[in-house]
Amino acid sequence: MNLAEHYHKLYTESVAKISAGNYETDHLIDSDNDQRFGFTLVIRPDAATKGKIQQFLAEAKAIEPAQYYYRNTDIHITLMSIISCYEGFDLKDIHVEDYIKLIQQVLARHKRFKIQFKGLTASPSCILVQGFLTDTLNEIRDDLRAGFKNSDLQQSIDKRYAIQTAHATVIRFRSELIHVDALLGLIEKYRDFDFGTFEVKQVELVYNDWYQQERFVKKLQVFNI
Repeated sequence: MNLAEHYHKLYTESVAKISAGNYETDHLIDSDNDQRFGFTLVIRPDAATKGKIQQFLAEAKAIEPAQYYYRNTDIHITLMSIISCYEGFDLKDIHVEDYIKLIQQVLARHKRFKIQFKGLTASPSCILVQGFLTDTLNEIRDDLRAGFKNSDLQQSIDKRYAIQTAHATVIRFRSELIHVDALLGLIEKYRDFDFGTFEVKQVELVYNDWYQQERFVKKLQVFNI
C-alpha cells in the first residue's frame, strides 16, 4: 500500500463530501449509555508531537468550537484492534493473561521503530493526522495476526478492515459544521505540516470505549520494545 496515495485519495474524496454538506455527525460521543467496548493495542505519540497537534486543534476549535477534539491523553495510533468494540463486551469474558503472554512473545521478536506524523487527511466524519510507518509496524501486525489465528483466544482482528496505516483521529464531527470553508482552509494549511517523528518504545494493551477516552480506558499492560 502506498500510504501517501491512500491518504491523498481519502482527503480529496472526503473534503468534497464535507464541502457539499455530506458529512456524518456522531451523536454517541457525549452519551453515558454507550456500551461499546473493545480490547486494543495502542501506540502513544511523544509529548512534543502531541504539543504540535494541540496547536492545530486550538486553531480548529476557534473556528468550530462545538466539535469533538481529542485530548492529549486520548490521542493514539491503533496498532491492532484485537477485539473490536461491541456492545456489552466485558473483561470478565476473557482471560487477559493469555493475551499478554501471546503479545509479549510477538513483540520480543521485533525492534523499536519510528513513526512520522506529517500532514492531515479526512474522512466524512473526522479529521486525522497522517502517520507514516516503517516496515516493522506491519511486520508486527502480521506476526500478531498469525499468532492469534493459531490460538483459540477470542478476537475479531481485521473483521472491520485490515489495518495498514498509522493515523491518529484528532477531531470528530458531533454537530453541524457552521464554518465549513474556514475549517477546510485550516486543514489545507496543515495538509503537509510536520507534526514530528517519534520512536515507539512502548505499546499499551487497553480495554477501551469507541473513542479511547481516558475516563473509560483501562490500561492492562505496557510492553517495552
